Amino acid sequence: MHGPEGDEKVAQMMRLRAHMKRIKHKIVVLSGKGGVGKSTVSVNLAVGLVQRGYKVGLLDTDIHGPNVAHMLGLDHEVMTIRETEIEPFEARPNLFVVSLALSGRPVDTAYIWRGPIKIALINQLLADTLWPELDYLIVDSPPGTGDEPLTVSQLLNSSPSRGTVIVTTPQSVSVLDARRTIDFSKQLKMPILGLVENMSGYLSPEGTILPLFGEGGGKAAAEELGVPFLGAVAMDPRAVKFSEQGKALLEAETGLKESFGHIIDGIVKAMEKGD
Repeated sequence: MHGPEGDEKVAQMMRLRAHMKRIKHKIVVLSGKGGVGKSTVSVNLAVGLVQRGYKVGLLDTDIHGPNVAHMLGLDHEVMTIRETEIEPFEARPNLFVVSLALSGRPVDTAYIWRGPIKIALINQLLADTLWPELDYLIVDSPPGTGDEPLTVSQLLNSSPSRGTVIVTTPQSVSVLDARRTIDFSKQLKMPILGLVENMSGYLSPEGTILPLFGEGGGKAAAEELGVPFLGAVAMDPRAVKFSEQGKALLEAETGLKESFGHIIDGIVKAMEKGD
């Protein structure tokens, strides 16, 4: 393509490659359906990695429902946006966040956009964000295998250290959708770091887990499809209170630190094995 539009696309791709070189590992968090706690997993993966001493970016590409900022208590914060520069907001020391929810619009704004506009926006978020040198970039995607996760996966395709984490719940319908997301990753040649079974049960005050939605669906699907099972995370009734306070689960006293720790162990091992 020639002319100003073609020149800008070439320039944007060059910016993308330059900025991605500053990031060692890229992880795209996917789910086949909504309501499985994908953003919760994304936020806690990012926070958990920071707690281990890594420098982490968290990119929210859920255009229609950007919840990452709210989960970190950033509802009234604004990131700096220029024509070809986006400065991520430092939510915590060594945790840098980019989300439409930080664009300065009211938090209840609806983004009524078709595919081409969303694709152009994600291109801009990836190409024009001035990330610092990062150990990890966590990309929170909307559910399904549509424009947003497809665009992100294609843009990261040339990155040497990348992978997907797939989130499901134990119910059969969620596991079925997770299987489709696994197929999506394979078709796009995105390495699958593993599957997380969220809401695997109810964590009682006594510390026992009650399987409200069945047991073992995610683990069985992972074994059948030959992908790693990273672990299961139960529902802690205190999570809602912490979320409303803008705290990640790993920033509060819950019984889930061990579960997330095991998941993060698996991700770090998989990513560093590929170095």
